[in-house]
Amino acid sequence: MCKAHRSAISGRFVKASTAGRHPRTTVNSTLGGKAKGHRSAITGRFVTKATATRHPTNTIKETR
Repeated sequence: MCKAHRSAISGRFVKASTAGRHPRTTVNSTLGGKAKGHRSAITGRFVTKATATRHPTNTIKETR
């Protein structure tokens, strides 16, 4: 499986070097999973929709 880095602010995929410079706003994930929901860029854990609404620059919505 392939590692992917996604910016929580723009939602775009970024390079590993960019993810290293901005760890609090970048989500690192493995492609090929079946995850759905909102993920925190800071902790990497799934969060509720309400939490994602309160912290839009630190969470991303994952749909696969």
